[in-house]
Amino acid sequence: TVMLGAERSNATLSELAKMTAASQAERTVLEEEFNWLLKEEVHAVLKQLQDILKEASRRFSMPSPGLCEGQLKQENFILGSSTMDQVKGVLTLQGEALTQADINIKVAKSSQVMHFAFRDDKQWKLQQIQDARNHVNQALQLLSSRDESYTFKTGAEVNKLMDAVMLQLSRARNRLTTPASMTLPELAASGLVKMFTPPMPGDVMVNFYINLSKLCLTVYQLHVLQPNTTKNFKSAGSSVLHNPGAMFEYNNTKFEVSHVHKVECVVPWLNDTLVFFTISLQLCQQLKDKISVFSSFWNYRPF
Repeated sequence: TVMLGAERSNATLSELAKMTAASQAERTVLEEEFNWLLKEEVHAVLKQLQDILKEASRRFSMPSPGLCEGQLKQENFILGSSTMDQVKGVLTLQGEALTQADINIKVAKSSQVMHFAFRDDKQWKLQQIQDARNHVNQALQLLSSRDESYTFKTGAEVNKLMDAVMLQLSRARNRLTTPASMTLPELAASGLVKMFTPPMPGDVMVNFYINLSKLCLTVYQLHVLQPNTTKNFKSAGSSVLHNPGAMFEYNNTKFEVSHVHKVECVVPWLNDTLVFFTISLQLCQQLKDKISVFSSFWNYRPF
């Protein structure tokens, strides 16, 4: 029995040796594949990402056709076209700036139409577009800091870069998909009201914002709450879009929102940029997934 036991343990040892040799060969192949991934494939993906994001960045600053060197393209957008719309407008967008806004508002009570336009010396910066563009450019800077001559040593290093790029792209996308919440007093004090000629009356407020690929205009018609009113006054909180009945106090006067009108139109190039963000985020994630497949092999020991 002693002899049998020794033979059995020898057999087991030789099995183990074979397994080790096989797994060693497998490891060598895996290491070669992984090195190829780090040296070649990562740079191919980075190049692809750069091309897509350069295209996205270009959308934010399209040059104007013709002779105006260095001028950005101006585009007109018509808001509110149906006969039902109480508000109609033409907005001129040039990059991140609204350079002109021409607005007609049908007053609820009297059906008279009020007309307002930006003063010639004024334009309104859309912070959302500016921020999104900055995030795209930061992502591009991160990518260009690792050109073809750079050798990635580890998967973790690639993941770190992908995470940093994805963070910028998520922020860029979030700026376009999530307009800022504002209180009604903030809106009243925003300076937007002072952009127009003739000046807007105290019972009208407007707001412009981006939502996904849409340029939105909201007009609030207000009425003053009399000091002796029996209504329970409750100040409205922060919101992207306030509803009729919302109340607020501004300059010691209490107001209530009586009517809200929202009109919007699609800005095609914003739609393009959102598609570019989605594709880029997917590319980053795919590269991270490939690296995690190799990592799980490395950490998996069958014996």
